[in-house]
Amino acid sequence: MAINWFKYSAPSTFYGLAGKLIPWFALPAAVLFVIGLYIGFFVAPTDAVQGEAYRIIFIHVPASILSMFLYLIMAGYAALGLIFNTRLSSMMATAIAPTGALFAFISLWTGALWGKPMWGAWWVWDARLTSELILLFLYFGFISLHASIDDPRRADRAAALLAVVGSVNVPIIYFSVKWWNTLHQGSTIKFTGTSMHVAMQQAMFITLVACWLYAIAVALTRVRSIILERERHTKWVADLAEVKA
Repeated sequence: MAINWFKYSAPSTFYGLAGKLIPWFALPAAVLFVIGLYIGFFVAPTDAVQGEAYRIIFIHVPASILSMFLYLIMAGYAALGLIFNTRLSSMMATAIAPTGALFAFISLWTGALWGKPMWGAWWVWDARLTSELILLFLYFGFISLHASIDDPRRADRAAALLAVVGSVNVPIIYFSVKWWNTLHQGSTIKFTGTSMHVAMQQAMFITLVACWLYAIAVALTRVRSIILERERHTKWVADLAEVKA
């Protein structure tokens, strides 16, 4: 039987779908986090050059990847809301922003923990680190700008413009190690192959998938709250409140 997915573009119908999907993402995320971190910290061998300190990559790398991809997804939703004036797209962008900011913060924090034993300093004005810090500020700017405007539609448009313009920073982060002479190492896993031990690859992949599932679950949870707040004057929300009461 064919499913009309377009009906879920309305906040009222997407609210119920999101509620059903959340456990399907949250529970596997928790399980995969445990498995991935166990392999990374207890099964994967010690690195020949960096010693035990390298194990921070099993948190740092997935967080860094998610911080960039979530920004692009947020900017994409924001652009859809700006171009087509779709309410749910703007709500999704708003819901994604805090999680993206969290991953950007974790990326910078774990990077500092990794940088201290490797470089002898908690922070250096390296091209990749600096552009990642700018990404965190862009997330904060999006959230703050949206919260500072009382009219939700005007807030959506203003924040969307910032998100779209700020998306140019993402390729700068990714290619910074190729464009400039930086302290940050390049990509270890490439399409041409990798020298990483298989257990390291497994831990990296599993924690990355766990982070993706976590991000989806949290975004769906947050967007449900945003929908209820933005649609609180509608009849379907009033009916929902009566059912819960």
